[in-house]
Amino acid sequence: MQHCLTLTLGRNSRLLLRSKLATVRCQQSAAMSGLLINQPKYSWLKELGLSEDNPGVYNGSWGGSGEVITSYCPANNEPIARVTQATLAEYEETVQKTKEAWKTWADIPAPKRGEIVRQIGDALRKKIKVLGSLVSLEMGKIYVEGVGEVQEYVDVCDYAVGLSRMIGGPILPSERPGHALLEQWNPVGLVGIITAFNFPVAVYGWNNAIALTCGNVCLWKGAPTTPLTSVAVTKIVAEVLEANNLPGAICSMTCGGADIGTAMAKDERVDLVSFTGSTHVGKMVAMMVQERFGRNLLELGGNNAIIVFEDADLNLVVPSAVFASVGTAGQRCTTTRRLMLHESVHDTVVERITKAYKQVRIGDPWDPSTLYGPLHTKQAVDQYLAAIEQAKQQGGTLVCGGKVMDRPGNYVEPTIITGLAHDAPIVHTETFVPILYVLKFKTEEEAFAWNNEVKQGLSSSIFTKDMGRVFRWLGPKGSDCGIVNVNIPTSGAEIGGAFGGEKHTGGGRESGSDSWKQYMRRSTCTINYSKDLPLAQGIKFE
Repeated sequence: MQHCLTLTLGRNSRLLLRSKLATVRCQQSAAMSGLLINQPKYSWLKELGLSEDNPGVYNGSWGGSGEVITSYCPANNEPIARVTQATLAEYEETVQKTKEAWKTWADIPAPKRGEIVRQIGDALRKKIKVLGSLVSLEMGKIYVEGVGEVQEYVDVCDYAVGLSRMIGGPILPSERPGHALLEQWNPVGLVGIITAFNFPVAVYGWNNAIALTCGNVCLWKGAPTTPLTSVAVTKIVAEVLEANNLPGAICSMTCGGADIGTAMAKDERVDLVSFTGSTHVGKMVAMMVQERFGRNLLELGGNNAIIVFEDADLNLVVPSAVFASVGTAGQRCTTTRRLMLHESVHDTVVERITKAYKQVRIGDPWDPSTLYGPLHTKQAVDQYLAAIEQAKQQGGTLVCGGKVMDRPGNYVEPTIITGLAHDAPIVHTETFVPILYVLKFKTEEEAFAWNNEVKQGLSSSIFTKDMGRVFRWLGPKGSDCGIVNVNIPTSGAEIGGAFGGEKHTGGGRESGSDSWKQYMRRSTCTINYSKDLPLAQGIKFE
């Protein structure tokens, strides 16, 4: 840090003014020199087109004149670089340009749209390591997870390319002679995509690749705490569009806070709002969108459980429970937060998992040997401490962890708590931190009921060798979640399956299966190719 000396000589106002200006310049210079992007160790950031100050609006051209925010690295709380957010006027301009770009994009045949998406996937492949490093630096997840997240975007691009030649509706048998009955699917138009900090690349990719293939244009608002990732991804996508002489506004971006998110939710020109985030904010978004009879796709909270029965293979249980509860430092929507153990295996599993927790390698997220990085913000650290205190007050016993680590950054110990009642308030609260609540159960009916009694319904898993129990778990009286697993953890999902959950998780589905239908509107079409006009209900009109 540079130090500046301000001199004032007597009452000479000119000298005082000059000295103040010199101080400001020194402070600005010191601030710039303190940014990680200017340190040789992080020079790779410039390979992504990033600089000390970055425009946070893209609609075919780059801009931004709103609030300047600084992005911080969770591993050391040092500033990385700055981004200038969008004003509401710039949001308005961007929506107009994006809607205009749709007129071009919608006229392009679906297979040719798929070709553009293929090129986006290839462009991401070329930058996968450096972009994964940025995710690790800005979000805090370990490097291998950062790269894996970009790979998910690449994979869904591949999926969407195939989809571009498969979108279609059925031809149905008409009850009227000389008539054809069929379904036609068309794009909804403009898809607004609001993503969360924990997956700043993948969730946008799930939405973007499918929405583009379906014929939509996109307007993205990423999390305010991961703006550099939003800018870097948009630069990659924009280069592909520009190389194909297409309007850049097909994939627009406005960095911003709640004001931009609220504008998107209330804007009737935004045909579908895809929101990923907390249940609390998601409920507000849903109400604003519903008030205008708009469409929403919600991916909200999860209070996910692993249920371990007496016949489970504990060699599968232990690594599954550990990975699903401490991965991404507990900041996945699919993180395991409740571990339900049959009374016959409870003590053994707790002992083995506690031993495994103590062997988790904690450190810098970009160190290849690290398995567990920091929480994303200081506020998350406070939430972690508050949840542990509440758990103790409600009868929980701290078995492992429970402390903030004495090192730079937002590091906390992965934590295990036993002894709580299945319906304790803290157990029913999704705290987005690495705390695992271990519960003891006696019967299958009890365990299934406990799984379903929380308000969220995202992911769930059982470990058992009993095939009858497996099909009861998958059936109508089993798990009420959108993701229902057997002998694998709650976290992680494949591109080919629809991702999402029920109840307070929002009901939305992204990525595979028939999730594409949410980005399109269905028309039931009847064509009369006869010379007669049979009317409904057999009415005769003379």
